Amino acid sequence: MNLLLNDEQTILKNGAHEFFKERMPVKALRELRDQDVPAGFDRALWGEMAALGWAGILIPEEHGGAGFGYKGMGQVMEEAGRTLAASPLASSAVLAAPLLLKTGSEQQRAALLPAMANGELLMALAHDEAPRHAPTRIATTAQARGTGFVLNGSKTFVVDGHVAERFIVVARSSGERDARDGISLFLVDAKAAGVACTRTRMVDSRNAAQVSFSKVELGADALLGTLGGGYAPLEEVLDGARAVLAAEMLGNGVEAFERTIAYLKLRRQFGVVIGSFQALKHRAALMFCELELTRSAVLGALDALDSGHADSAALASLAKAKACDMLELISAEAVQMHGGIGMTDAEEIGFFLKRARVAQAWLGDASFHRDRYASLKGF
Repeated sequence: MNLLLNDEQTILKNGAHEFFKERMPVKALRELRDQDVPAGFDRALWGEMAALGWAGILIPEEHGGAGFGYKGMGQVMEEAGRTLAASPLASSAVLAAPLLLKTGSEQQRAALLPAMANGELLMALAHDEAPRHAPTRIATTAQARGTGFVLNGSKTFVVDGHVAERFIVVARSSGERDARDGISLFLVDAKAAGVACTRTRMVDSRNAAQVSFSKVELGADALLGTLGGGYAPLEEVLDGARAVLAAEMLGNGVEAFERTIAYLKLRRQFGVVIGSFQALKHRAALMFCELELTRSAVLGALDALDSGHADSAALASLAKAKACDMLELISAEAVQMHGGIGMTDAEEIGFFLKRARVAQAWLGDASFHRDRYASLKGF
């Protein structure tokens, strides 16, 4: 397993660092929130990101993408995490595109993936239905009717769902609610009759949506992959997204840590900088160690996904669990060490804590992934 970046990945990471620092700093997220921008992100900046090839990092070259793999995408998302950059990168390029690639027909891939790679088409995965992440807990139904299907049900926390032009909907075509068998994937137009989408403004100033499907009629060509066989490819794509999200969380933690260290060197109390206090030194040292452990876990998971390692699922859960624990610690310590100003909206450090709490819950929290890791390892 390779925990180092090659030259191309390093160049990608450095380029992403400069782009997000200059074009999408934290104040850009504040402006999106304060101006209540309907899309929840800057479409012009999204176009620039797509022009850089980032929307197609996980899409092969034959479909208009770069085919740069999860390790490459992880570097971009880590840098996005440092400035809390809001974009459809995770929802469309990390979740929807790889799932379409794995399950779509040649016609579906040829028709949709090039438009996704250049950022013109936005898609979202409509999956979770419960307050907590539960991949097999699917009550949305897809009943056969004639040559097609009728879709009924509702989805929660559909990230960027209100701007998606199409959904990949996870529905149950057979079996019990928590069974892995009988889960199918369907391509659904966001403007189809019976589809209702309500934007939800999250505490981190990002977007999610509640999406309902009432007697939505689908043709046979809406099915992605095999009927009842959607869970296996879904789980693989979720693992990729979990590892990439852990990379974004790593970036969040790195930036919050660096800002806190800078503040400890600046703030004076009792005539000395507070960074000289031994207790704060110990707490800062623990934060640093947690960051380095998380970096190893994230790089290990991303590399395993790219190489098709047998333990890639377990390593993805390990990375997400470790990132959750790390960010729980660092986001809280960062706000506390900033003192009173850390609790104010004028200080940007609070934005990192808010994003941390949402990212921790998305695609499974630390408890979910510790349990999953243990199960995958036979405990």
